[in-house]
Amino acid sequence: MGVWPFTKYTACKQGLANRKEYVVVSLVLLLGPWSPTLNWTFAIDLPAFIAGPPVFRMIPLTSLRTRQYVLRKKPPGKLLSKTAHKVEREYKVIHALEQTDVPVPKAYCLCVDSNVIGTPFYIMEFLDGRLFTDPAMPGVSAEERNALWKAAVQTLAKFHRVDPKSVGLETFGKPSGYYDRQISTFSTVSKAQAQAVDVETKEPVGELPHFMETVRFFSNKSTQPKDRGTLVHGDYKIDNMIFHKTEPRVIGILDWEMATVGHPLSDFCNLTSPYYLDGTDHTTDQFQPDRIPGLPRREDCVRWYREVGGWDPTPDLPWGDAFFAWRLSIILQGVKARYALRQASSAQAHEHAKKTTPFALAAWERVKAVQNTMRQKGKL
Repeated sequence: MGVWPFTKYTACKQGLANRKEYVVVSLVLLLGPWSPTLNWTFAIDLPAFIAGPPVFRMIPLTSLRTRQYVLRKKPPGKLLSKTAHKVEREYKVIHALEQTDVPVPKAYCLCVDSNVIGTPFYIMEFLDGRLFTDPAMPGVSAEERNALWKAAVQTLAKFHRVDPKSVGLETFGKPSGYYDRQISTFSTVSKAQAQAVDVETKEPVGELPHFMETVRFFSNKSTQPKDRGTLVHGDYKIDNMIFHKTEPRVIGILDWEMATVGHPLSDFCNLTSPYYLDGTDHTTDQFQPDRIPGLPRREDCVRWYREVGGWDPTPDLPWGDAFFAWRLSIILQGVKARYALRQASSAQAHEHAKKTTPFALAAWERVKAVQNTMRQKGKL
């Protein structure tokens, strides 16, 4: 971990900036101090994801070298959020979890020198497995679909049981006040994103519908879930996992930029959001009981989680679901803001950005439903 004496980076830097289909780069000095066996030439593929830091697959161009790696870097330009795209944070948590039974790719090296390819980056293991962009997991049998979802849920519960102190992450976040910190962070981020101005239309992104009303509701301490200080992933979902090619098990969890110490409810609501919230690549109709053979009911997910994690999230789900919906609308607003500034790392960013307002309105409807329930119980 640290800054190596990089010199041969020009081709890589120019290629990433110009977004060529492939760019050939010599990493002799880049990888030499880490491992002399990795001194060969790579092709670096284009990034594959829209919301997080750009991801590049490193493909050896020497026939004697068959092992591939992944390079993950911060996006170029001035970022709207100081908390987003923290590849340094990702590297730290992945490296820490290597000593546990939580499946993560091996992290090899971190470069914090922006002079190398424009922004900080790290290199990790390439996991050769299955990635499901659709949480309904098309193309597998009903039995395997059920087993894959069970593996995803139980892997999350296993991760939540890791003691932060045991892996050197006790300073990664405070064990209490997680949702207060989330509210503060996402409110600040959303306000900054709202001010972003489209470079072509000159129109601002704008504030989310019912923004302040929503913030006031979530800030009410009497309605928040009680603190539970565990490690949390921050964006735990099916398409942030690599599954074994033939077996129903998770071999790697990806995208750790928002990991912290906080409340496990947030990860569970994130993972099971297809059951209650339309996504960018799925609808809740797919997750209705018995609609797709093998898809578990949400109650099954709760049971699997409880069996391994030792905690039942059921009483807090309505509040947690509403908060996740609001949080997701802010994440989509961020995609919209980055598209406005032409910083988005995917051609699909514009289409995803259009979903910002509908998601914010859906979040507000959930807030109102929770408010009505709490009024009936005399808690408001």
